Amino acid sequence: MNPKPYGTVLIKASKILDCLAETTGDVTLKEIAELSGLTTSTALKILDTLILIGYVTRNEKNKTYFLGPGLVKYSQAYSTNSMLKNIAESSLEKLQLEIDETIHLGMLNNDELIYIDKLEPKKQSIYMSSKIGATKPLYSTGMGKVFLSDYDNDRLESYFETIPLKAYTENTITNKFLMEKELANIKETDIAYDDEEMEKDCFCVAMPIKNKQGQLEGAFSVSMPKFRANQPMIDKVIEKMKVTKQLIENNLN
Repeated sequence: MNPKPYGTVLIKASKILDCLAETTGDVTLKEIAELSGLTTSTALKILDTLILIGYVTRNEKNKTYFLGPGLVKYSQAYSTNSMLKNIAESSLEKLQLEIDETIHLGMLNNDELIYIDKLEPKKQSIYMSSKIGATKPLYSTGMGKVFLSDYDNDRLESYFETIPLKAYTENTITNKFLMEKELANIKETDIAYDDEEMEKDCFCVAMPIKNKQGQLEGAFSVSMPKFRANQPMIDKVIEKMKVTKQLIENNLN
């Protein structure tokens, strides 16, 4: 039985913070209200409170909003104290040296994927502009589909009932039955793909990270521009990721 929230203000505030984290961070009140599904008056009241505690900053010149410095201490503390991040860090760094592409480490957060670590390539000039702490939908991302593949039937049905499968690109899977077929394949192979489903010209391979009890702890992925994702490169990435996955899982309880 899921606990009921104590009021809804915090939920509304989190939607505003998510909006600012996922955009350029320089958005107007009207844009924030639209993206968060709130009225402008409600959004303004919550923004004023978030500004007061330092979670949001307002540019008085052009009346736009962006994340404030008050959040930095929590981000740093989480980054430092995240057990999964600490355990996976050395293995992911080794993987990054071997393939020189963008690597993400992610966890499940309220039916969304959240990035808890990112390693950028050293020599490539084209790579993903994602950020640690940003959230993404589950159904349109490689790591997200890893988490969805772990849902039982009831939870998956609830997800489909509450999350609209909107298209981000022409490749986004928006058909529930096609998605279920893909999730079944991921469950069997422990490999998920994002073939230009979240961002055009971006290809991603993702794998689950499970503890010794077989429970899903997180996921990691390798992302690259589509033009570099030829079959030999994909095969190499999968081979190296399988080794990395085993290394990380060996260190989990």
